[in-house]
Amino acid sequence: MTAPFRSLAQIRNRLILTARWILRDHRPASDGRCPVCRVPDCAAVAAARDYLDAVALADDDTRSG
Repeated sequence: MTAPFRSLAQIRNRLILTARWILRDHRPASDGRCPVCRVPDCAAVAAARDYLDAVALADDDTRSG
């Protein structure tokens, strides 16, 4: 879809994919540092994990209620 307007579901799915890509690309190397940022505690990984945790929690809330 090339239109500038996306549904909320499309935006959510795109953000989930992006978070997964970040987790894959910023996976710590054998020395424990991020290969992209070269720091032990990568802020991008923390943000991606937080987003995926929030999405999972929201999914659990909507399924149970």
